[in-house]
Amino acid sequence: MRNVVLVHGFWHGSWCWTPVTTRLAARGIPSVAVDLDGHGLGAVSPRSRWSAPFDPAAFATEPSPVAHVTASSAATTLIDQLRAIGGGDPCVVVAHSMSGPVVTAAAERAPELFAHLMYVTAFAPVGGHPTVDYIGMPENAGDMVGPLLAADPAVVGSLRLRTHLSASVRECFYNGIPDPVADAATALLSPDGPMGIPAETITVTRERFGAVPHSYVLCTRDNAVRPNLQRRLIRELDAVSSTPTKVFELDSSHSPFLSHPDELADAISTVF
Repeated sequence: MRNVVLVHGFWHGSWCWTPVTTRLAARGIPSVAVDLDGHGLGAVSPRSRWSAPFDPAAFATEPSPVAHVTASSAATTLIDQLRAIGGGDPCVVVAHSMSGPVVTAAAERAPELFAHLMYVTAFAPVGGHPTVDYIGMPENAGDMVGPLLAADPAVVGSLRLRTHLSASVRECFYNGIPDPVADAATALLSPDGPMGIPAETITVTRERFGAVPHSYVLCTRDNAVRPNLQRRLIRELDAVSSTPTKVFELDSSHSPFLSHPDELADAISTVF
């Protein structure tokens, strides 16, 4: 039985996978959720986040404490985690949202550590563009992340989220999820997603990344990574991979680990 390694996206932490790890355990599947660099227990908030009274101007200009994190540096951390978790054997790796560039880079560098790679409404930047380019593509029209950003990423070095705008955050990430759960998740978000992750162009090869079996969970009610962009990413994956992408569709928001944990666990189970 392979270990499943669950990697969250921007602003979240390993905590968001708790409903899925519980359901995988019930299916006899071992899983571990890890923190992406600059997130979870490694998150460092700008000081202005806690200022009293709150100063929006300072929050919009203070340099990010996690601006040094890049897709490559985070991939190095993930590779070390995979070696430790799997004991050198390959793992099933599940990537959500903005962890996609990191996991993609890791799979190119160390394909032997990947038994299967599952993207969950995730960026999979294999078409020669940095992830930041995909965010602005026509296929992503209508995404609700942009209005939630409090600062110019070029100034602060991060995608800085206005986590206090709870109603807007809920509509962007947690639409269709009961308010108590969505409110609890919102309260756990960290504000800074390192700009070095989406800014980096990831280069993959058919011989290395393309040889890793993979699948994609497409969320049809996603307001953060729009469904048409997810479909484009799947087409680009097919163009560099030796086998077609297996696609699972969920009638879900951006956060199926909270809205559809049983269905997501079922999808993960199919790779065994």
